[in-house]
Amino acid sequence: MNQRRHNSGADDVENPRTTRKITGKDLKWDEESRIQISTLVEILDEKGIINKKEYQRIVSMRLHEISKALAFEEIDEEI
Repeated sequence: MNQRRHNSGADDVENPRTTRKITGKDLKWDEESRIQISTLVEILDEKGIINKKEYQRIVSMRLHEISKALAFEEIDEEI
């Protein structure tokens, strides 16, 4: 059973969009997501939880698989 851990108010992480002071250009949601994921991967790699190179290899393979599947679907719809 998955239970969510609840920490004291000091440990709660708020939405960074609402708590940060914007001093530069607003990022698009996909740019922000990309930065958040790459930062998370770097932190997990530094802590030895995941291997960054292995993660990148698996993601690359998955993107290739999905791209091929979408291309086959388009071809199939055209036929």
